[in-house]
Amino acid sequence: MEDLDKTSLTHREYAMQTARQKALEVFGKVERPFAAKHSRSPSLVIGADTVVVLDDQILEKPSSAEDARRMLRALSAAGKHTVCTGVSLLYGSGAPSDATPVHEHTFCEETTVFFKSLSDTEIDAYVATGEPMDKAGAYGIQGLGGAFVTRVEGDYQNVVGFPMAKFCEELDTSLLSKWIDAAPSERAAAAPTPVVAVDDNYEINDEACADEDECGLPSD
Repeated sequence: MEDLDKTSLTHREYAMQTARQKALEVFGKVERPFAAKHSRSPSLVIGADTVVVLDDQILEKPSSAEDARRMLRALSAAGKHTVCTGVSLLYGSGAPSDATPVHEHTFCEETTVFFKSLSDTEIDAYVATGEPMDKAGAYGIQGLGGAFVTRVEGDYQNVVGFPMAKFCEELDTSLLSKWIDAAPSERAAAAPTPVVAVDDNYEINDEACADEDECGLPSD
């Protein structure tokens, strides 16, 4: 899914377009099983993609342990870098069997991260834990990698992988209200608006939504 040409896009464009691709794929896959159970399309699908940017180069998940070491050495030497998360919001119509979002909105958030100087011993020990292997830029600020971060300028949650504050600002609740108005009254009164979310890793249940209010949620 993360197969866009990085050389032809800025890091902001890349993160936003990748997030949109993810959301569109999930919307198409979950619409039918979701509608079969709820008699309507999903109200909202959220796609997100986080990249680490160093000297205008996009760092995603390392392809190997050596690649992780390379990224960590570069981040250590630079002292600071940017984390950019693209988020795409696809709003459904609330009508049954409607596989096309009626409204799209995509945005991104950036945070500057300051990194400490790391020794090869520290890098090797961290890579040996396996934590860097599924993290953009080969570190997780919410895990052991947080010991390498001296400070951040901007949203910490954005570095973790989802800019919640920015998401709340960008979310158009009036579109959700339209969905609620269009939904069967018993559904509208029963539970919170279902949200189908997807980030870097997710699972799709093509047969049915396992939970009343969730379908196609991230696997981690």
